[in-house]
Amino acid sequence: MAVLRQDVHQNIQRLEKLCELDPAIYSNLVEILRKEQREGRARDNYSCTRALVWLTRSMDFTAALLEKVVKEEPSLMNMEKAVEESYNITLKPWHRWISAAAYKVALKLVPESKNFIKLLMVENEDYETLKEEINSLVSLLVPLLDEIHSTLIIFRADRLKSN
Repeated sequence: MAVLRQDVHQNIQRLEKLCELDPAIYSNLVEILRKEQREGRARDNYSCTRALVWLTRSMDFTAALLEKVVKEEPSLMNMEKAVEESYNITLKPWHRWISAAAYKVALKLVPESKNFIKLLMVENEDYETLKEEINSLVSLLVPLLDEIHSTLIIFRADRLKSN
């Protein structure tokens, strides 16, 4: 999960940097997308448009995985299968062969479900509380992601593939 976390962090940093350059102009994601599209840079490797696309897809993957985590009893859950199913519906359609190959290697490093859940839990938290928190997070995240996907469609950025 470290690779995913690093990718998310880099994409956030790219967007934050542009916002900090001129907060009046880049006050929201739509303005950033509009500017890059107008300049013909939206599809560039290091564009903020591309960063937003991959940040959104990473969050799609996270939401899908978390939904699977709360649906199954931790002792019965196959984490590798949950990760693979989440990957297949969210990221795989956009990955080229090298990214897909890297994913296959990363899949072998997925922790067991009880260890993964332990990582998510606050000290002295019980599993039921964690499930409630995850359900709350997902219920807030998914509509936001849907809105971002709609915006990406408007700017024709929804079909970008990995490099």
